[in-house]
Parts: sequence; structure tokens; C-alpha cells
Amino acid sequence: MQPVSVVPAQKRDIRLIVTAIGNIAAANTAVVRTKADGELKAIYFKEGQSVQAGQLLAQIDPKPFQIALSLAQGTLARDQAQLKNAELDLQRYRELVEKQAAPKQQMDTQEALVQQLHGTILSDQASVDNAKLQLSYTRVTAPISGLAGLKQADIGNIVHSSDTNGLVSITQTQPVAIVFAIPDVRLDKLRKQLRDDVPLRVEAWDREQKNILAEGSVANTDNSIDLTTGTIKVKALFPNKDNGLFPNQFVNVRLQLDTMKDALAVPVASVQRGTVGNFVYVVGEGGVVTLKPVTTLATDGDWVAVKAELRPGDQLVTDGADRLRDGGKVEVIAASARPGGGDEPRGGGGKRRKGGGASASGSASAPVPASAPAAASAPAPASTAETRK
Repeated sequence: MQPVSVVPAQKRDIRLIVTAIGNIAAANTAVVRTKADGELKAIYFKEGQSVQAGQLLAQIDPKPFQIALSLAQGTLARDQAQLKNAELDLQRYRELVEKQAAPKQQMDTQEALVQQLHGTILSDQASVDNAKLQLSYTRVTAPISGLAGLKQADIGNIVHSSDTNGLVSITQTQPVAIVFAIPDVRLDKLRKQLRDDVPLRVEAWDREQKNILAEGSVANTDNSIDLTTGTIKVKALFPNKDNGLFPNQFVNVRLQLDTMKDALAVPVASVQRGTVGNFVYVVGEGGVVTLKPVTTLATDGDWVAVKAELRPGDQLVTDGADRLRDGGKVEVIAASARPGGGDEPRGGGGKRRKGGGASASGSASAPVPASAPAAASAPAPASTAETRK
């Protein structure tokens, strides 16, 4: 008899998963450029360092800007003194005009001079404010929080606000976004979940799909479908607390659109494919296997939801089904601890190689070309006699 491993069918929740390949994008990216031209005197960050918004990154030589500020402040002080003197003269002219000791025209001229000096003071104050602003630009600060990249200028260089690469770039990686595409047939389900404010879980996996990197949720979708591929772009946000995800990194994405409650599930390893479509082998009484057609609905890890004439608890062959046929007899060597099987199925494979004569009997597997050489190579002539009978 054919040795096999079995796992029972069961009722369980199956997640409706959509897989895709996604690209990680930073929430924000800023190229830090100086707003003032001058000599770079100091750098206060390390490459790859996490920086906070407003943190001092570099210092431009402030001396030329301090001189310009002093000059503007001096001009303001001079004009303020002239305004004060003009206002005193205007007061004297008004007293003289009241006593008819001076012509009114002279008073009007003095009033115009006072107004002119008021305008000069406003202009001087603007010059002082501008000089202070230019001086503040010598302190280069981080516009956003994130990770600092490689520096693009060294201490002692003359930097300009028009420099293409700036001083450094900062990427905001908490949170990060992953952009991926899903088939447009899934759009209705996705949009319905978003309208109902149902959080849609998204998992990021490594290239081998062995380790989960992070978990997030869907934020929004694109506003149009790509006619070339028949897909729509989806953006998911990930907190990325440990900075394990990097911008422009490619990851495998698993989007959970829904959950099938109490679905009839069978191990993925038990589903076979043939001319009749998808089917499973069910081990019944006396070790007799029965072929049962199944329709697969959704796969979640090692389990797949199916529509079939099966009941929870039916023993399904997960290893050793390659040489089975409907109505054949099998020997259950061990029930697998997990759907994918373990070391026992590999041991069972060794037993199959020893039982070459049994492969030609009534409980042999369906493939004739494989079983014929096995029967021919069987050393026991008794097997041939049994075959003739």
C-alpha cells in the first residue's frame, strides 16, 4: 500500500489576500539649501543621523551679514534723530503761526518734511528687518524631521542658494508610504471598505516572503486605472518606528481585503491539479482513497478555502499523492503537524522506493510509465505471479 501523510479539513477564518510588489516612498523629502551665499563654517549633523525639524545643521559665515545689519541699524538711528528734530521744529512753527509770527506756508513745509521722514523711518526699519533675516539664514536648520543623507558640501566651501544638490537631503521615514498596484476587479471591494471606514491591513514582506517587515493600513487609491495593465495604484502608510523600511526599497505586499468566516479550508499541499481540474484525495475507511473535486476560493498561507463535498475532519492526503488513484488503498504513516508536512513525508518517500513491487498491484498509482519500470525492477518473482493472477 502507498504510504501517505494526511491532514484533516477544518472550518476556519480565511483572509482574502491580494499580493503585489510595492515601492516604498518617503512621506516627505526635502533638499536643504542655503538661503544665503557664503563660506560654510561648520556642520552640526552626521550622515545618516535622525534629525528633528528646526535642528541646526550648518553655519554660514555671519560676519558680512552682521556688518550689513549694523549699517542698516545706523541709518535707522540717524533718520530717527532727524525725525525727532523735525517734529520739534514743527511744534515751534505751529506756536508761531498761532501767534501770527510766522507764515503758514512754512509750517506746511515742515509738516511735509515730518511725513517724509516718517516714510524714511519705515524704509530703514524694513532694511533692518531684512538684514536680520539674512543674518538668520546663516543658520541652516532642518525643515522637516527625518533621516539626513550624505553631505553635499564640506567646511570651507563657498555655498550658494542656487546649488542644485544643496547641503544635504532629508527624508521623512516615520511614517513611510508603500505604493503598489492591484487588479481593477478588486477596486469595488476596496472602495467599499474605505467608504465604510474599515481599516484595511497591509503587510510588507521581504523578497523571499519568509519574514514580515512591517504592518500598515491603506490610506487611499489613485484616481484612475492604468489601461495598459488593468490595475490601480494603492497607497498604504506604515508607522516605521524602527526605520526598517527605506525609501525606494521594493517589498512584497499582502493586502487583506476581507475575511471569510468559518470557511471550509483544506491544506494547500492537499490540492492536486489534473484533467478534471482541482481535486483532493480523501482517505476513508480501510485506507481507501476517494478523489473529490474542489473549487478554490481564497488562499491564506498554508490553507485554502474551497467549495466541495467535504466535511470538517475528512482526512486529506498532503504527501504521497503523486502515485495515487481513485479507489486505491493507502497506509497513513503519520498525520502532518502542519499543512505543508514535515520530515515524515520525506521518510515516507524512502518507503515508496523500497516497495517497487507493490506499485504494480491494484493499489498502485495512476502514472503507467512510472509504475512499469518499478514493476520490472522488482526482484521478487512473486509480484509477477500475483500480477498474472
